Amino acid sequence: MKTYLALLRAINVGGNAKVAMADLKALLADLGYADPQSLLQTGNLVFQAKESSSDKLEAKLETAIAERLGLTTDVLIRTAAEWQQAIAANPFPKEAASDPSHLLIMPLKNAPTKKAVKELQTAIHGRETVAAVGRELYIIYPDGIGRSKLTNKLIETRLATRGTGRNWNTALKLAELAITHEG
Repeated sequence: MKTYLALLRAINVGGNAKVAMADLKALLADLGYADPQSLLQTGNLVFQAKESSSDKLEAKLETAIAERLGLTTDVLIRTAAEWQQAIAANPFPKEAASDPSHLLIMPLKNAPTKKAVKELQTAIHGRETVAAVGRELYIIYPDGIGRSKLTNKLIETRLATRGTGRNWNTALKLAELAITHEG
C-alpha cells in the first residue's frame, strides 16, 4: 500500500463548500482506503491505498465526494514521496524559514508550461513572487493573501490548470503526517 495525500480545493473556506472532515474520512474508509486521517478543516487528507495511478484516484474521489456528499470539488493527489520532493524543491527556502505563513505551495492538476508561468509573472502587479517546479507552484505573498490581486482565478486562468494552495506550515505538517503513515 502507498501513502497518499488528497488535497481538496476550496472547501470550508469563507463559509463555502462546507464538509466535515469526519465525513471525508468515513468516505475514504468506505472506499476501502486504510487509516484515513485529516489535518485542519480545509480538506487535507492522508491515507493508504493500493492504487498506483494518482489520476484515477483523483477521479474516483471527485466522483465519490460528489455522489455521497453532494460536493463538487477538485481533488489533487500526491504520494508521500511526491510531497516530500515538492517540499525539497521549494525555490524559496529563505521565505520558508523567515515567513512560512506567507509562502504557499499550490499543487496543480497539470504542470504549467514555462510560457504560462512567464505570463503569470507578468500579470502580477503587487510584490508577490511565483515559481513553478513540475506540478507545484510556489507563491510568496509578502503582504498577505487576503488583499492580494494574485487570486486563484488569475493563477488558474494564466496557467490553464487548477490547483489548491496550502501555506508552508500546513505543507510541513502534511509531510509529517504522511511520514507517520508510512512508518
